[in-house]
Amino acid sequence: MEKYIGLDLGTKTLGISISDSLGIVHPKENYCFSVYYYKLAREHVIELCKNENITNIVLGLPLQIDRNEGERCKSVRRFATDLKNDYNLLNIYFQDESYSTIEARERLQNQGVKEEKIKTIIDMMSAVVILEDFINNLKKE
Repeated sequence: MEKYIGLDLGTKTLGISISDSLGIVHPKENYCFSVYYYKLAREHVIELCKNENITNIVLGLPLQIDRNEGERCKSVRRFATDLKNDYNLLNIYFQDESYSTIEARERLQNQGVKEEKIKTIIDMMSAVVILEDFINNLKKE
């Protein structure tokens, strides 16, 4: 199976996960950047793709409760377009991330992780959920 990087994009953090060749998803990091300084985040993702020899990106798409795309989705799609323009070797996919943060929080709480720690890694764990959902959907096809 091809390797993928999963991303949960916020306004000042980027949760990152990576899958291995078996399709197992691993948390990578919670990358912090200045508010709305997406260029720095994109450069970090491109560097990571090059270092890990990965060309597949799965970006969480924060659909609204009514399943429509709001302002946050526009921001994510703009990030994806800019990422592709900066490094055109990438294949970019979107995955509904509506409940990824809730699921990530529940997983961490079930593991006994303290709330202070959860706050620092929640985006990374959300990226894990996003990428796992995407890979599970691939396996169903």
